[in-house]
Amino acid sequence: MATHEPIEILLAEDNSADAELALRALRDSRISNTVIWVKDGNEALDYVLRRAAYRDRATGNPRLVLLDLKMPKVDGLEVLRALKSDESTRSIPVVVMTSSHEERDLVETYRLGVNSYIVKPVDFEQFVAVVASAGYYWSVVNKVPA
Repeated sequence: MATHEPIEILLAEDNSADAELALRALRDSRISNTVIWVKDGNEALDYVLRRAAYRDRATGNPRLVLLDLKMPKVDGLEVLRALKSDESTRSIPVVVMTSSHEERDLVETYRLGVNSYIVKPVDFEQFVAVVASAGYYWSVVNKVPA
């Protein structure tokens, strides 16, 4: 049986209650991941692109980004646009978790290359299944042996 290192997850969420729910769902489902929680889109980009306070971080790209759309400083659509337009981050799976019921947000995120779109309040069984499939997607895209 092959062993895989846990995927690192970047959680970009400005609402601490929503972030705690996501973290609890991951723990309760025994998905053993390192989760980095950032509270706005600018900090998410700083983390992924190794800027500012994250310039010297040792690890590679997160293997999954859980992204709220409505965040301060830089919104989730801008984060998604930046990730999918950069060669070094394009293959990172992104799951949008949002309270937006606007069709234009849904359409735009898929146009930009999001892997999944979940509307809050989140169905946590669906959330855990999406996280697991995004991890599988990452390993296939990056040709990680089974």
